[in-house]
Amino acid sequence: MINRLHALALAAALMALQPASAHAQKTLLVAEPTHGVGYLPLYVAIRNGYFSKLGLDVKVMTVDGGSTHTNAVLTGQAFAFIGGPEHNAYAKLKGGELRAVVNVVDRGNVYLTARTGSELKPGQKLPEYVKGKSFAVGLYGGTPNSITRYLLKQWGLDARNDVTLIEMTTSAVLAAVKSGRAQIGVTSEPLLTQGIKQGLWGEPIVNIPKQLGPYAYSTLNVRLDTIKKEPELVEKFVRGVVQGIKFTYADPEGAAAIAKKEFPTMAIDDLKATLDRTFADGLWSRDGSISTEAWNTGESVVLAAGILKKPVPYGDIIDMQFVRAVNAASN
Repeated sequence: MINRLHALALAAALMALQPASAHAQKTLLVAEPTHGVGYLPLYVAIRNGYFSKLGLDVKVMTVDGGSTHTNAVLTGQAFAFIGGPEHNAYAKLKGGELRAVVNVVDRGNVYLTARTGSELKPGQKLPEYVKGKSFAVGLYGGTPNSITRYLLKQWGLDARNDVTLIEMTTSAVLAAVKSGRAQIGVTSEPLLTQGIKQGLWGEPIVNIPKQLGPYAYSTLNVRLDTIKKEPELVEKFVRGVVQGIKFTYADPEGAAAIAKKEFPTMAIDDLKATLDRTFADGLWSRDGSISTEAWNTGESVVLAAGILKKPVPYGDIIDMQFVRAVNAASN
């Protein structure tokens, strides 16, 4: 009897030391509008097992653009979506309640380039230079387009009368500049480096990560109802994401190895260029926090673009209680 009790106690102890089994794990679906390197800290958290150690089985589903990822969360088809908190603001104005609970991309991942042969002249100011030019830019409603409209407004230029915005898919920007249809390309990596290598343009004439600073570009967002009913679940999810962020900065080579697995068909040179610029410009958040400044900038952009119809307060769409708790526990 004593030996049997010892055996049972040992078995119980071993079970307590092991991570939760697959059967005990809670599956959470995260909707993403595209599968991109910008979301690498989230993929790191999944592949490094940070979520599974917390009893979570996090899966990522890539959905069509627009508001599809937002609707997936609003309708309960997904636990969270990754995207700018402006989507929470859009939902708020229509009666939906979503909250950004952790930050991933804290800078605007957008760069403006000048076509070779159409560069700025020495001493020329940007407003003077861009007036009358054609821009190859992403489709209306997308953040690169909104940032472009925001910049034009800051420069005192009208998007309809002072410049020509040729709106297209992001992948077509390089071809539009190459053909001469546009003198300015609004782009990001890896297309940015591809254009430099092809001699289409030089280094950016406007570096949005540096110019605009903190910008709530891509956050992870959940329903307010989920926060109220399952706060412990949300905190575990946030903990896993923050661990992924911190690993990405602490071990760039390890993060790059995961990126290669996540994007096996991406050319190594393109992947390296993307990661190098991401680290150089500090695109990712370092601890998951969303500052008031980061939302103020993001809000200003979509208001200037006419997509957000009126201001929405920080506290109505962003909840940092879990990030604060996670970071306090790790200090």
